[in-house]
Amino acid sequence: MIDQVTAIYTLIDDALKAMRHNEDARRTFSDAEVITTGLVAALYFGGHLNHAREYLYETGAMPQMLGESRFNRRWHACADLVLMLFEAFGLSCKAQHASQQYLLDSFPLAVCHNIRICRCRLLEGPEFRGYCAAKRSYFYGYRTHVVVTSAGVPVELAFLPGHANDVRGLDVLPFALPPDSEVFMDAGYTDYQTEDDAWVADGIRFSVARKGNSVRRDTLSEFLFKQLTRHPVETVFSEITSWFPQRIHAVTTAGFLLKATLFVFAFALSKAFI
Repeated sequence: MIDQVTAIYTLIDDALKAMRHNEDARRTFSDAEVITTGLVAALYFGGHLNHAREYLYETGAMPQMLGESRFNRRWHACADLVLMLFEAFGLSCKAQHASQQYLLDSFPLAVCHNIRICRCRLLEGPEFRGYCAAKRSYFYGYRTHVVVTSAGVPVELAFLPGHANDVRGLDVLPFALPPDSEVFMDAGYTDYQTEDDAWVADGIRFSVARKGNSVRRDTLSEFLFKQLTRHPVETVFSEITSWFPQRIHAVTTAGFLLKATLFVFAFALSKAFI
């Protein structure tokens, strides 16, 4: 486990140096160590930061570990930096991805059980009430949209309120993909105008699983090709959700989304490097 922790820290520290990230020279605990602690918590401790802090301090991996209060302040201050690192990691994976085939899908990220919605302090409003057709259940929270490579490595991520349909995910994801890339997605992402714009402007093809009453229907060969391509990779989303605990402990919405991002980031690192 120490070897994995060392590998994570090395990756994060080298990435921050490449980004020319500057810190106060008086700091004894770097941002790389803060982010590494969060990733270790997501990988091995179900997102519990205090457990990760204690482990890294007791094993001597980070002898200058901060106290709980100071660490939380530094942790929240690194939120934008975590997103930048994930984007940089995604760009690196895209550059090394030879097949240029990607998969886009979404999964629910519940903040609380339905019976506790009236007592929820993190979120408030009907826009967070969503329905998951695959599980045939309602949830209260966010809908997470993730783009993964054909090897199952997440490279892009976006959060939307639970009530938002999948089409809105096409507007918030950057789709910073190489030309001639092909993105496979289910019928919920059907938007002909966005599909045409992506092809004309960026050379990105959206391979949407068409419904039976779709205006642009697939031929039998196209239908089989999409099914054969999508099915093996869709198991990745089951793997990602299995990394999430039954409940993500957070006292702010920003903290909740930051922890959720770290779970996807940690999964991507374990899939690609560790």
